[in-house]
Amino acid sequence: MGVKSIDVALFKKMVTNGAINLKNNHGEIDQLNVFPVPDGDTGTNMSMTVTSGIRELGNCESSSIIECAKVLSRGALMGARGNSGVILSQFFRGLYVGIQNIPHNYLTISDFMACLESGCKIAYKAVMEPVEGTILTVVREAAENTAKNLDKFQTIDDLLSHYIAEAKKSLANTPNLLPVLKEAGVVDSGGAGFLKIVEGMMMALNGEILEAQQEMGEAPKTAVASVDANIKFGYCTEFIVDLKNPDAFEEKDLKAVLSLLGDSLVVVRDENLLKVHVHTNRPGRALEIAQKHGEFVTLKIENMRLQHSTLKEGAKATQEQENTAPKKHFALVACCFGEGIIQTFKDLGVDYVIEGGQTMNPSTEAFVEAIKKVNAENVIIIPNNGNVVMAASQAASMVKDCNVQVLKAKTIAQGYVALINFNPEASMEENLEAMQEQIANVTSGELTYSIRDTEIGGVKITAGDYMGISDGKIVVSTREKNDALRELLRKTITPESEVITFFCGSDVSKEDREALEDLCQEFNDEADVEIIEGKQEIYSYIIAVE
Repeated sequence: MGVKSIDVALFKKMVTNGAINLKNNHGEIDQLNVFPVPDGDTGTNMSMTVTSGIRELGNCESSSIIECAKVLSRGALMGARGNSGVILSQFFRGLYVGIQNIPHNYLTISDFMACLESGCKIAYKAVMEPVEGTILTVVREAAENTAKNLDKFQTIDDLLSHYIAEAKKSLANTPNLLPVLKEAGVVDSGGAGFLKIVEGMMMALNGEILEAQQEMGEAPKTAVASVDANIKFGYCTEFIVDLKNPDAFEEKDLKAVLSLLGDSLVVVRDENLLKVHVHTNRPGRALEIAQKHGEFVTLKIENMRLQHSTLKEGAKATQEQENTAPKKHFALVACCFGEGIIQTFKDLGVDYVIEGGQTMNPSTEAFVEAIKKVNAENVIIIPNNGNVVMAASQAASMVKDCNVQVLKAKTIAQGYVALINFNPEASMEENLEAMQEQIANVTSGELTYSIRDTEIGGVKITAGDYMGISDGKIVVSTREKNDALRELLRKTITPESEVITFFCGSDVSKEDREALEDLCQEFNDEADVEIIEGKQEIYSYIIAVE
C-alpha cells in the first residue's frame, strides 16, 4: 500500500532506525578508511553524531514535527565528531530548515523531497571548499536525481526507495571522482555511513524496527553531561578475575548471564585474566557470578546516582564561580592524546586539553564546554588533527561572548611548533599569523602500522607493515620498524633542518630512544634532537622537523 505522509511518530521511528542501522554497521564503515592505519573512525564518528541527536529526540515529548526536527538537529550539532560527522549534523540541520517552511504537522511526498534537498544545501554550505567524491556528492546526487522524478512517486516509500538507489549509484562512483579512493580500493566512508542511515529509515517505513546489536564507547563529557539524571542501572561495577580454569572458560556464557543484570557490559580477556565492566542494580549478584570462575584481582563499585547528585552540585558551584571570575585576556585549547604529549602541551601554556584526536575525535559540544571553561576574552583552538578542525570551527561559531579562532594545525607536530611561537601579549591576529607561519615551516612525520594490504601513492603496503607518513603521505612501508623509521627520516630531514623533535610512543624502548640522535646524524649532523616521551598509542613516533 505504501505511506502517503510522515507524522511525528513515524518521523521519530525513521531517524531512530537510521541511527541504529548505522550504529550496528559502524565497524564496517570504519574499515573503509583510505589509510590502512588502526584509527579509521568515520563510522564511529557519524554514529556518535546521529546518536547524540536521537538521544535528545528521545527526551522530546512535543507533538510538533518542527520541534522534534529542531531537537534532533541541535543534538546532532552538539554531538558532531569528525568531518563526516559535522557534515551529517548539518544535513539534519537542513532537514529542520526544510520542515520549518511546512504549514502542517506532517510531511507529504513533496515536503519530504524538499527536506532532503534542504539537507543537501545546508551540508554543502558548511564546507568552505567542498570536495566531490565524498558524502557531499552522495547527498547531492541522490537528492538531485530523485527530485527530477518527483511526479512519478505515489508514496514516501517510492521516493525513498529511489533516493537510496541514487545514493548507491553515487557512492559506487566516488572512486572515479577521488583517485585516492580508487587506489585504496574503497568507496567514500562518509557516503557509505550516510547510506546506512537512509536504508535504516526505509526499513522503518516497511515496519522493520531495528535493535542496537552492540554498545559503542562514548567519549568523555563534562561532569554533569556524563551521567543521566534518570539512571536505570545505578552501580558502575568493574573487576578483574584471575581465572581458575582458563581452558574451560567460555566468555560468551558469562556475557549472556551478566547482560541480564544491566547494560554497558564490556568483557575483555587476556589469557587467564578477565576484566569486566557493567552497570547494574545488583552488583553483588554480578560479583557472585564472576567469582565462580576465579579469584578477584581488583574490584570497584561506584554508586552513579550519588555521583550524579554530587557532581551536579559541584558543577553548579563551579559554574557560579566561573560566572563571577574575571575573564583572562587569552586562553589556549588543544586536542591531543598520549600522556606525555598532553603534559607537553600543558607545559607550553595550553589551558585546557581535550583528550583525543587521532583515535577519538571530540565533539562540537566538547569544544564548546572547553571554551566556556577557560573563561577568556580570546581563545585559540589548536585541533592537531585535520579531522577535528570542522568540529572545532563549528563550536567557535556557536560561542558569542568571546573571540574564538581555530588554528589550522592538522598534526601534533604542527600544533607543537606553533605553540612555541604563541605570545600572550600579542593580539589575536599577530598570534595567528606567527603560529600559522611556523606551521608552514615544519614537516610532520608519523610511524605506525598497517592493518590491511593496499597500495597508496605507489607504495605497496602489507598488513603488519610499519608505515612512515610524511605530511600526510605514506612514503615507506616495510616489515622492520627501524628500517621504516630510517627511511622516514631520510624523507623528512634535509640539510637545512635545525630541530628534530620526537614524541615517542608507549611501545618505544629506552634503547630505541637513545639511538635516535645517532640515527638523525646520518642525514644531518648539525640539527638539534629533542626527545619527548609522548606515551601515545598506535603511533610509535610522531616527529616534528623544523
